[in-house]
Amino acid sequence: MPFVHAHIIDRQTGQPIEAKVHVLDAGGRPAFPAKAIRKVGPGLCGFYAADEFTVEVPSGYTTFTVERGTEYEPFETTVRVVFGSPNELTVPLRRWTHLPERGWYPGNTHIHYDEHEDRPDERLRLDPRVHDLHVTVVSILQRGDLPYAVNKYPVGLLTEFTSAHHVVDCGEENRHNKEAWEVGYGHVIFLRLVDPVLPISRGVLVDDSDPDYPPLCYACDEARRQGGLAIWCHNGTGMEAPVAAILGKLDAFNLFDPYWVNPKEFRIWYHLLNCGIHLPASTGSDWFICSNNRVYVQTGEVFTYESWLGGLQAGRTFITNGPALFIDVNSSQPGDTVFGRPGDQLETEVAWQSHYPVESVELVCNGQVVDSKAFPTGSQSGTWHVPLVAQEDGWLAARIFSRRRDSFYQPIFAHTSPVWLHVDCPSAAASRSAAFFVRSLDEAQDWVR
Repeated sequence: MPFVHAHIIDRQTGQPIEAKVHVLDAGGRPAFPAKAIRKVGPGLCGFYAADEFTVEVPSGYTTFTVERGTEYEPFETTVRVVFGSPNELTVPLRRWTHLPERGWYPGNTHIHYDEHEDRPDERLRLDPRVHDLHVTVVSILQRGDLPYAVNKYPVGLLTEFTSAHHVVDCGEENRHNKEAWEVGYGHVIFLRLVDPVLPISRGVLVDDSDPDYPPLCYACDEARRQGGLAIWCHNGTGMEAPVAAILGKLDAFNLFDPYWVNPKEFRIWYHLLNCGIHLPASTGSDWFICSNNRVYVQTGEVFTYESWLGGLQAGRTFITNGPALFIDVNSSQPGDTVFGRPGDQLETEVAWQSHYPVESVELVCNGQVVDSKAFPTGSQSGTWHVPLVAQEDGWLAARIFSRRRDSFYQPIFAHTSPVWLHVDCPSAAASRSAAFFVRSLDEAQDWVR
């Protein structure tokens, strides 16, 4: 059978780079190299390529789609494959942006490999590079005796997979469920651990007779004692999420594990922010890298894992599956606090850049959209100046939505962490959100009793 031999390079530097490849042969069937690591998740099926690949296809017109992370333009081409002739292909991938040059570095803080993954080392070597992630966090976990592939790794920095530009950390998902598939206390991710935090799971996740103890807050304390970070995941689901947040046990909040579905998934996070709890936005993809979800963290001029974690804790983040999104309020950035009085002017600027056109940009104050811009035909970049008047304490953030879909067939989104407002006027949203948590905590205590 004929074959195509391809080389993937960075168009600007000419250097070979890893990428994700989708091949559709002349008969409309996907094609894969025999031993390639397969892409996981919805959308275009494909495989990982370590800078070059060879794929056998029948004679005829074959279509190639090649991607790397979210900062490169997808490369698409159709090649006429002829039997008996050399079929060579060069794939020059072009950046549409370079956020690390501006001090913003992407990471994925929630990844597991399941019990069916039989080549975890090869996948873990390629994942950070194919998806262009500076920080990749895989986590051990427990559900009964299932032999999850990721559990082979020791917690801590995985030096054999780490380089100057790609840090790989093995953390832990510490968790509890009320029933086998009903979240109870919740799930929390630990980063930068020295030792596993035990028990990794409690209750039915272990077996039918395991106690629903200890609380996850105790596990957060142990992670913190080791110098680790605690990130609540799954949009804040779990009875203990508000307790851990209010007691200051958390460093960040993972949204959209594994992908964005609808704006309701912001609800718990918005309520926590309304209560004055500083929780930066983070995100991951949960089972494998099954979406383009990533959190960008501003570290300054130098990237290290420590500087990245410091930027995450400081709230200098935005989450996205593609677009770059920034907000500035009176020259203050996400994580900062703007001080003033009621009636003060707030000069707010929202800026965005995206390969896939975005259809709406929204400004959110204390959980409510206070202004928006619609782009029926789509916008790939822009700057929006929004003059506001300070009225009460709270927070401001920007978010993006679009029905346009990436190669995982996921709609495009982005959301900044908040800029905080302190004007000596209590927010009405705070009391409503506090009442929301009082009700939820009453329900949790009823279940515990």
